[in-house]
Amino acid sequence: MNSYKLSHLKQLESEAIHIMREVAAQFERPALLFSGGKDSIVMVRLAEKAFFPARIPFPLVHVDTGHNFEETIQFRDYLVKKLDAQLIVRSVQDSINKGTAVEEKGPNPSRNSQQTITLLETIEEFKFDACFGGARRDEEKARAKERFFSHRDDFGQWDPKNQRPELWNLYNGKKQVGEHFRVFPLSNWTEMDVWQYILAENLEIPSIYFTHRRDIVNREGTLLAHSPFITVMNGETVENKIVRFRTVGDMTCTGAVESEASTLEEIIQEVAAARQTERGTRADDKRSEAAMEDRKKQGYF
Repeated sequence: MNSYKLSHLKQLESEAIHIMREVAAQFERPALLFSGGKDSIVMVRLAEKAFFPARIPFPLVHVDTGHNFEETIQFRDYLVKKLDAQLIVRSVQDSINKGTAVEEKGPNPSRNSQQTITLLETIEEFKFDACFGGARRDEEKARAKERFFSHRDDFGQWDPKNQRPELWNLYNGKKQVGEHFRVFPLSNWTEMDVWQYILAENLEIPSIYFTHRRDIVNREGTLLAHSPFITVMNGETVENKIVRFRTVGDMTCTGAVESEASTLEEIIQEVAAARQTERGTRADDKRSEAAMEDRKKQGYF
């Protein structure tokens, strides 16, 4: 009798690879949504393994808000060149210029909602029928409602009450013309699993995940990177702090945490002791109790 058992990371990896191969088999034009963050970096590694020795058989798609961390953009370009992968970049600024998106007003206008418009335009432009996303169920309560295969209607919208059953690892990718799926291979992963996998696979990640000094504006408890995209308001000051970022996104809403974790091992120890989820540092999720679910219904990642 074979007593060999997969470690929990190998089980998660095997599950994610199986889902990626299912997508490649069922859909004609899949794409991988790539932000340059840790979750999408893990997905790229999984795609490498799923289709080795061939190249990754679908493009990486980045919706650029124009408010990204420079370190993330540099890493994105480095990784794409290293893997000889296809990269498609579409800009929120282009949607604003076309008049399909409208810039928010205020001291730190977020482009997250406009990002949805650009994404849906990109899906329509390239006729993508399945888009891999790096969302995990432990991140936020709305994301906990997701299936692996998340059906989107012909407007790109998500209906949490119309999710398809996924029994015995069977995934239903049937759709009507104009509809598509978002697919989440990391659904059963946690933030800790992601960091442990990055360590086990010795993956490279952007430098902002590690401790560094940065000018910070404390906005109602969220430590925002000081940048040209936010306005320092009355009563606020710019302080130089030792921080790192647990999640990567738009600079106007992605908060840092004070940290001296300079290695993957130290990050894992810090995550193990954390009492706040990584999305707890995102100012856009605090706009309302249902902020994430509302964005997802509109077509967000």
